[in-house]
Amino acid sequence: MGTVWLTDEQQRAWRAYLRMQARLTAELNRQLQAGSGMSLSDYEVLVQLTDAPAGRLRPYELQKALEWEQSRLSHHLGRMQRRDLIVRQNCDDDGRGAYIVVTDTGREAIAAAAPGHVTTVRRLFFDHLDAEEVRLVGQLSDGVLAALDTAAGPST
Repeated sequence: MGTVWLTDEQQRAWRAYLRMQARLTAELNRQLQAGSGMSLSDYEVLVQLTDAPAGRLRPYELQKALEWEQSRLSHHLGRMQRRDLIVRQNCDDDGRGAYIVVTDTGREAIAAAAPGHVTTVRRLFFDHLDAEEVRLVGQLSDGVLAALDTAAGPST
Protein backbone atom coordinates (compact mmCIF):
# COMPACT_ATOMS: atom_id res chain seq x y z
CA MET A 1 0.00 0.00 0.00
CA GLY A 2 1.33 3.44 -0.90
CA THR A 3 1.66 6.49 1.24
CA VAL A 4 -1.58 8.16 2.26
CA TRP A 5 -0.69 11.84 2.06
CA LEU A 6 -2.18 14.47 4.30
CA THR A 7 -5.15 16.33 2.93
CA ASP A 8 -4.73 20.07 2.41
CA GLU A 9 -6.64 20.73 5.62
CA GLN A 10 -4.59 18.19 7.60
CA GLN A 11 -1.36 19.65 6.23
CA ARG A 12 -2.46 23.18 7.12
CA ALA A 13 -3.44 22.10 10.64
CA TRP A 14 -0.22 20.15 11.17
CA ARG A 15 2.00 23.00 10.03
CA ALA A 16 0.06 25.49 12.15
CA TYR A 17 0.44 23.20 15.17
CA LEU A 18 4.22 22.93 14.61
CA ARG A 19 4.57 26.72 14.26
CA MET A 20 2.45 27.28 17.36
CA GLN A 21 4.48 24.80 19.40
CA ALA A 22 7.80 26.29 18.31
CA ARG A 23 6.69 29.87 18.95
CA LEU A 24 5.14 29.08 22.33
CA THR A 25 8.32 27.27 23.43
CA ALA A 26 10.48 30.18 22.27
CA GLU A 27 8.30 32.77 24.01
CA LEU A 28 8.13 30.78 27.25
CA ASN A 29 11.90 30.38 27.16
CA ARG A 30 12.38 34.14 26.59
CA GLN A 31 10.03 35.04 29.43
CA LEU A 32 11.71 32.68 31.88
CA GLN A 33 15.20 33.88 30.91
CA ALA A 34 14.22 37.52 31.25
CA GLY A 35 12.15 37.09 34.38
CA SER A 36 14.22 34.61 36.35
CA GLY A 37 17.41 33.73 34.51
CA MET A 38 16.29 30.15 34.09
CA SER A 39 15.50 28.21 30.94
CA LEU A 40 12.29 26.38 30.14
CA SER A 41 14.28 23.15 30.55
CA ASP A 42 15.38 24.22 34.06
CA TYR A 43 11.76 24.99 34.87
CA GLU A 44 10.56 21.61 33.57
CA VAL A 45 13.12 19.75 35.70
CA LEU A 46 12.24 21.77 38.79
CA VAL A 47 8.51 21.19 38.26
CA GLN A 48 9.06 17.42 38.18
CA LEU A 49 11.24 17.52 41.30
CA THR A 50 9.02 19.84 43.33
CA ASP A 51 5.98 17.72 42.46
CA ALA A 52 7.76 14.53 43.63
CA PRO A 53 7.61 13.24 47.21
CA ALA A 54 10.57 14.63 49.18
CA GLY A 55 11.58 16.68 46.12
CA ARG A 56 13.63 13.89 44.61
CA LEU A 57 13.54 11.42 41.75
CA ARG A 58 15.83 8.78 40.34
CA PRO A 59 17.44 9.92 37.07
CA TYR A 60 15.52 7.32 35.03
CA GLU A 61 12.23 8.60 36.52
CA LEU A 62 13.13 12.15 35.59
CA GLN A 63 14.20 11.06 32.12
CA LYS A 64 10.90 9.25 31.57
CA ALA A 65 8.80 12.15 32.89
CA LEU A 66 10.58 14.69 30.68
CA GLU A 67 10.96 12.33 27.70
CA TRP A 68 14.56 13.46 27.21
CA GLU A 69 17.53 11.49 25.95
CA GLN A 70 19.86 10.32 28.72
CA SER A 71 22.78 12.45 27.49
CA ARG A 72 20.64 15.60 27.37
CA LEU A 73 19.40 14.98 30.90
CA SER A 74 22.88 14.26 32.24
CA HIS A 75 24.39 17.42 30.72
CA HIS A 76 21.48 19.57 31.82
CA LEU A 77 21.54 18.24 35.38
CA GLY A 78 25.26 19.00 35.52
CA ARG A 79 24.58 22.63 34.59
CA MET A 80 21.77 22.85 37.15
CA GLN A 81 23.96 21.31 39.84
CA ARG A 82 26.70 23.91 39.19
CA ARG A 83 24.05 26.60 39.81
CA ASP A 84 22.94 24.86 43.05
CA LEU A 85 19.40 24.22 41.75
CA ILE A 86 19.73 20.47 42.29
CA VAL A 87 22.09 17.99 43.97
CA ARG A 88 22.77 14.30 43.46
CA GLN A 89 22.36 12.08 46.51
CA ASN A 90 23.42 8.48 46.82
CA CYS A 91 20.61 5.96 46.99
CA ASP A 92 20.83 3.84 50.14
CA ASP A 93 18.96 0.95 48.44
CA ASP A 94 21.31 0.86 45.45
CA GLY A 95 24.98 1.67 45.97
CA ARG A 96 25.40 2.59 42.32
CA GLY A 97 22.19 4.60 42.05
CA ALA A 98 21.44 8.19 42.91
CA TYR A 99 18.61 10.60 43.43
CA ILE A 100 18.27 14.02 41.85
CA VAL A 101 17.09 16.35 44.61
CA VAL A 102 15.85 19.92 44.39
CA THR A 103 17.80 22.29 46.65
CA ASP A 104 16.46 25.22 48.64
CA THR A 105 17.92 27.45 45.91
CA GLY A 106 15.99 25.42 43.30
CA ARG A 107 12.77 25.73 45.30
CA GLU A 108 13.27 29.49 45.63
CA ALA A 109 14.01 29.78 41.91
CA ILE A 110 10.85 27.97 40.79
CA ALA A 111 8.72 29.83 43.34
CA ALA A 112 10.04 33.12 41.95
CA ALA A 113 9.65 32.05 38.30
CA ALA A 114 6.20 30.41 38.50
CA PRO A 115 3.99 33.53 38.66
CA GLY A 116 5.51 35.09 35.53
CA HIS A 117 5.49 31.75 33.72
CA VAL A 118 1.82 31.09 34.50
CA THR A 119 0.89 34.63 33.48
CA THR A 120 2.66 34.10 30.15
CA VAL A 121 0.99 30.71 29.57
CA ARG A 122 -2.40 32.31 30.22
CA ARG A 123 -1.68 35.33 28.00
CA LEU A 124 -0.29 33.34 25.07
CA PHE A 125 -2.56 30.29 25.21
CA PHE A 126 -5.54 30.10 27.55
CA ASP A 127 -6.76 33.68 27.18
CA HIS A 128 -7.58 32.85 23.54
CA LEU A 129 -9.71 29.81 24.34
CA ASP A 130 -13.14 29.40 25.85
CA ALA A 131 -13.96 26.61 28.32
CA GLU A 132 -15.10 24.21 25.59
CA GLU A 133 -11.91 24.79 23.59
CA VAL A 134 -9.79 24.15 26.70
CA ARG A 135 -11.68 20.88 27.25
CA LEU A 136 -11.15 19.98 23.59
CA VAL A 137 -7.40 20.71 23.74
CA GLY A 138 -7.17 18.41 26.75
CA GLN A 139 -9.19 15.70 25.03
CA LEU A 140 -7.14 15.93 21.81
CA SER A 141 -3.87 15.84 23.75
CA ASP A 142 -4.98 12.84 25.80
CA GLY A 143 -5.98 10.98 22.62
CA VAL A 144 -2.67 11.61 20.85
CA LEU A 145 -0.71 10.72 24.00
CA ALA A 146 -2.65 7.45 24.34
CA ALA A 147 -1.86 6.61 20.71
CA LEU A 148 1.83 7.38 21.32
CA ASP A 149 1.82 5.17 24.42
CA THR A 150 0.22 2.33 22.45
CA ALA A 151 2.71 2.73 19.57
CA ALA A 152 5.65 2.75 21.99
CA GLY A 153 4.59 -0.52 23.60
CA PRO A 154 4.66 -1.68 27.22
CA SER A 155 8.16 -0.36 28.06
CA THR A 156 6.97 3.28 28.42
